[in-house]
Amino acid sequence: MQKNYFDLTDRVAVVTGASGGLGVQMAKALASQNATIVVMARRQEKIDAVAKEIADEFGVPTAAVRVDITDTEIVEQAVKTVMDKFGRIDILVNNAGTGAVAPAEEITDAQFANEMDIDLFGTFKMAREVAKQAMLPAGYGRIINIASMYGLVGNKALGSAPYHAAKGGVVNLTRALAGEWGKKGITANAICPGYFYTDLTRETLDSEFFQENARWMIPMERYGHEGELDTAAIFLASPASTYVNGIMVPVDGGYTAI
Repeated sequence: MQKNYFDLTDRVAVVTGASGGLGVQMAKALASQNATIVVMARRQEKIDAVAKEIADEFGVPTAAVRVDITDTEIVEQAVKTVMDKFGRIDILVNNAGTGAVAPAEEITDAQFANEMDIDLFGTFKMAREVAKQAMLPAGYGRIINIASMYGLVGNKALGSAPYHAAKGGVVNLTRALAGEWGKKGITANAICPGYFYTDLTRETLDSEFFQENARWMIPMERYGHEGELDTAAIFLASPASTYVNGIMVPVDGGYTAI
C-alpha cells in the first residue's frame, strides 16, 4: 500500500514575504501538495496576483492577506483574518526578511535595529501570534523559519554583520520555540538557504567577484536553482514529520560543510 507522506490536503499554510522570490516558490511547493495557501506581504497588489497565480496553477484555495511583520497590531489582525476565513493555520513559513550590506564599521544603529526588527523580531511576532490563535488551541503546528547559512557561519566576502546577527538569532529562536512548544504538538524548524537569486541578491550574485567566490566557497560550485528549496519546505511541513523538531536544514550546496 502506497502512502503519500507529504500530502497537505486540508492543511492551511501561511507564507510571509510571499510577494516574490523564495516566498512564492515555497508557497507553490506547498500548494503542489494540495495545501490551502495564504500569502502575506506588505504590498497588497503583489500578493493578490500571487494568490491568483497559485489558485490558477494548482487549483487550491488561496488568500492574500496584507501584513507588516514589524507591527504587532497588524500581525494580530492578519492572523485573525486567516482564522476567520479558514478556521485553522497548520503551517507557518516565516520567510519575510531584509538584508543590510556594508562593512561592519560603517553600519549605523538604524540599519542594525531595522535588521533585528524585521528578520528576528518580526519572525517571533508571527510565530507568537499564529501559535496563540491557531496552533496551541489545536495542539498541532509546523513552524518553518527561513534563516540563512549566514546564521550558522560568518563570511569574508560581503560585510553584512546585522544580517548574520539577526539570522543567527532566528536559528536559536527556532531551537527555543522547539523546546517550549514541542510537547504541545508544534514543531519549529529552520531552513538555512545559501545563495539564491532574489530581488535583494540578484545584483550582488551577478557580479564577477561573487561568481568567482561561489566557485571557491561552494562545493557544488554554483548558486541554488529555483525550486531547490521546495523539498525542504515540504518535508518540514509534512504531518508525517512528527519527530523532527528544532533542526536547521542548510540548503547551500555544501557551503557550511567546509
